[in-house]
Amino acid sequence: MTTDVVASIRIEAPPDAVFRFFVDPDRLLRWMGTEADVDPTPGGRFQVNINGDDVAIGAYTVVDPPRRVAFTWGWDGNDGIPPGSSTVTVDLDEVDGGTELTLTHSGLPDEQACRQHLQGWTHYLGRLAAAGEGRPVGEDPMRDPANRAG
Repeated sequence: MTTDVVASIRIEAPPDAVFRFFVDPDRLLRWMGTEADVDPTPGGRFQVNINGDDVAIGAYTVVDPPRRVAFTWGWDGNDGIPPGSSTVTVDLDEVDGGTELTLTHSGLPDEQACRQHLQGWTHYLGRLAAAGEGRPVGEDPMRDPANRAG
């Protein structure tokens, strides 16, 4: 059985500005990750070292600026959620000059994986909102192993 995680957030920036935070490695690293190797074309590589230890690996499947971006997702060295085994879809809708972002992470293997990924996406989407709105993001507390979900 696989399940989905859905997280939404309002960002006070237009969709085209928010979209770039998923396809430009420098912007991506402002809110998530320590290293990024991305080729934002369908079939192109999506690889982000999230916290210095955990590396998410997949490929872009949809790149439709500024409305939607999707990529496969999994963890390097993790048999439970191997690279490319799940899919993250980000929909961006313009609302009153800002963006309503809805992230759907599908294909996760069980409820525990869903809880962990919902916690992670909630954390990182908050950081994305700050970055997208030009507010300080600060050091990512998830770089400290004591703060990570187990």
